[in-house]
Amino acid sequence: MRVLSVCAGGAQEVTIGGRRVRTAIGKRPVQGAVAVRELGLAGDEQADPSVHGGRSKALYLYPGEHHAFWRTVRAQARAAAWEDAIAPGRFGENLLAEGLTEDRLWIGDRLRLPGCVLAVSEPRFPCVKFNHAMGFAHAAKLMVQSGFCGAYLAVIEPGEVRAGDTIELMPGPREVNLRELFRARARA
Repeated sequence: MRVLSVCAGGAQEVTIGGRRVRTAIGKRPVQGAVAVRELGLAGDEQADPSVHGGRSKALYLYPGEHHAFWRTVRAQARAAAWEDAIAPGRFGENLLAEGLTEDRLWIGDRLRLPGCVLAVSEPRFPCVKFNHAMGFAHAAKLMVQSGFCGAYLAVIEPGEVRAGDTIELMPGPREVNLRELFRARARA
C-alpha cells in the first residue's frame, strides 16, 4: 500500500446547470513533501466547508484501482476517449493511493505513513460537482452504484506526506466497513 500522488488546490468558480458555483474538486499533484495539518494539507482548500473539510474530513483518499472503471464509463458516456487518462486530483482527492479500496477499510482504521498518522472517518458522497468534474450527468449515480466512494480521513498525528510513501494499515475496531456504511447511507 502506498501513496501514488499527493494533490492540493484552491477553490474556483465554474458554471454548472447555468449557475456559478465554487468548487475545489480539481486538485493538482504536488511535488515533494506536503505538510499535513489538523485540518488538511498545506495549500489545499475546500469550497463548501458544510460538506467537506473539518477535523473528520481533513483529507480525502481515493483508490487508484478505480481509474480503469472511470475511464471506461467516461468513454461510454462520450465524456472522453477511451485512452483519456484520469489525472490525479480529478476526484478531489488529496491522496491517490494503491491497495486501499473501500472493502478493505473500516471506520477507525489508522493509516501510518512515514511522516503522519491518519484515521478513516467516513465515506465521501458525490454531488453535482462530481458530475461536472467527470464530464457526464450520471457520474454521481455510478459512484453510488459502484461503491467507489473513497474515504475521508482525520489527522491523528500531523506531519508530512509525499508521493511514494508507504502506508501501513492499522486495523481499528472492525465494526463498520466503509463501503457498507456508504451503501447504507446512500439507501437512506
